[in-house]
Amino acid sequence: MTNQILPMDIRAFSPVEIIDTGSRFDSGMPTSGIGLCLSGGGYRATLFHLGALWRLNQAGYLPKIDRISSVSGGSIIAGVLGLYWKELDFDQHGVATRFKAAILEPIRAICSRTIDAGAILGGALGPGSIGEKVIAAYRKFIYGDATLQDLPDKPRFVINATNVQSGALWRFMKPYMCDYRVGKVENPEVLLAVAVAASTAFPPFLSPLKLELDEADFIPVSGKDLQYAPFTTDIFLSDGGVYDNLGLETVWKKYDTVLVSDGGGKMQPEAEPKLDWARHTYRTLNLIDNQVRSLRKRRLIESYKLRNQLLNQGVETADELFQRVTRKGAYWGIRSDIKKYGLDDVLDCPEQKTLELANTPTRMKRLDANLQEKLINWGYAICDAALRQHVDSSLPAPTEFPYHQVGVG
Repeated sequence: MTNQILPMDIRAFSPVEIIDTGSRFDSGMPTSGIGLCLSGGGYRATLFHLGALWRLNQAGYLPKIDRISSVSGGSIIAGVLGLYWKELDFDQHGVATRFKAAILEPIRAICSRTIDAGAILGGALGPGSIGEKVIAAYRKFIYGDATLQDLPDKPRFVINATNVQSGALWRFMKPYMCDYRVGKVENPEVLLAVAVAASTAFPPFLSPLKLELDEADFIPVSGKDLQYAPFTTDIFLSDGGVYDNLGLETVWKKYDTVLVSDGGGKMQPEAEPKLDWARHTYRTLNLIDNQVRSLRKRRLIESYKLRNQLLNQGVETADELFQRVTRKGAYWGIRSDIKKYGLDDVLDCPEQKTLELANTPTRMKRLDANLQEKLINWGYAICDAALRQHVDSSLPAPTEFPYHQVGVG
């Protein structure tokens, strides 16, 4: 690094402490490329991300993406996008001409069905676990018998869950699935429905999902310290958002450009908290989720700002510390205020209306057509603002919402 005086941030700022936990499977310096993170948040997030993907597709960005990392509600749409990627039919401008048929319609269909309540009731009263009921629903209504091997090689899809036993991230990918402490399984034939069910196993009602493996499935000595039974044979997985609600970690470590679509909720004040164990546990989990997401979001945005600050001071982009602690890209959230992006030609999205959409419950519960279209519109509009302000100012502004009759409310 040059000998000039740098802001204290470059030495004190350490997104690694929050974002990089030392996984052995994505080590080293980030490379040139684009990663997209799709957060959790139930069907609310799924539809918000659908709108964002609509805008990314319209801008010709989908084939530019190298990795898509998802958790929870983001994994529902990531699974569909990966499964039908080969059917998108990209034109010469990188626009998927079959986006609506391959992605939009299946997602709107699944978000018109309630999955969580039936799975909880069926798991409690009938044979089989709640996790098995969720898997069955995903197989029946959306993913069929597709496995991780049906995903494309580019972009690389990473469906994230949380390993309850090790406390680390469990990644489902086409080339391997892994927990850096437990080890790596190459070319897994795991059902896509299982991976998404694990990623959406929100505690305490849908968690955990049990994944049964054989010790021989693992590459020898690929785990740091827990590569032995029962860690390798009976894996208990929870919602990926328990560990990382933005799906940020596996993108941050890999690429220098990070796009984050955040459809997560925000904990609301509660004057008289419930004292029974179930609702109190749920409240406490929301507290943890809110804090972890806030920390990761703040570190990410600081990394964007720090990059610009250092570039303005003449710091070389090849500097190792510069590459480790800064990123290019953009963040957009369901609770963002579109006016703060500083563009005069954004779509009409009054903050009062968008916050109402952000308060849609975090459920896998049927949403009516009108609400679906508003959430899609909002994801489309805020993604557009973030892209044009922070990624590509040459993009033309859209003239109307995908569903212009309803707007955002």
